[in-house]
Amino acid sequence: MAPGQYVQIAVTDNVAGKPPAVAARVFEPFFTTKSVGKGTGLGLSQVYGFVKQSRGHVKIYSEEGRGTTIKIYLPRHYPQTEIATEVVPDAQPLPRGALNEVILMVEDEERMRAITVATLRELGYSVLHADTAPHALTVLVANPQITLLFTDVVMPEMTGRQLADAALKLRPDLKTLFTTGYTRNAIVHNGVLDPGVNFIPKPFTIDDLARKVLDVLQ
Repeated sequence: MAPGQYVQIAVTDNVAGKPPAVAARVFEPFFTTKSVGKGTGLGLSQVYGFVKQSRGHVKIYSEEGRGTTIKIYLPRHYPQTEIATEVVPDAQPLPRGALNEVILMVEDEERMRAITVATLRELGYSVLHADTAPHALTVLVANPQITLLFTDVVMPEMTGRQLADAALKLRPDLKTLFTTGYTRNAIVHNGVLDPGVNFIPKPFTIDDLARKVLDVLQ
């Protein structure tokens, strides 16, 4: 950790705690002690990625039978003392889609799915949605007008990668876009996605989504 002043955030529980072998791996992407379908192993790895991108540090202390403490250290922010005089140019309008461009949004987390579907519709696209990969394949077969598969990477039953592979066998011309809460490096290095695939990390802004979807569709 680089020298300097940091703000510490500590989160503590008093449940079972974790043995040393587990505590040493909790920040690894896709590592989980939960049964299949009960956890993705991305929660603490997302925390780790966020902290490192913020040039901070995170530590875990866990004792079986007593609980766990996770400490996050983020660099202290020093506000600018000078008033900026640079004129900020007007924001560019968001790229908009057309109703004949039909997107199939696949996301197992209900709130995230609802927000993304509403955003895509606000951008002008026609949107269908599914909460699982098998459901998505059923929707795809029933709606040959779908032009883009926009899917989460980590889902129960089938991953987004497995879904895309199955979908492309049905529709070789289908365009695909992946999203996840972890970084591209993590999912590529762990063999979940290939290098160079269309990808947008969570959380994404409306502007990010608008431009990425338009880029993939063109």
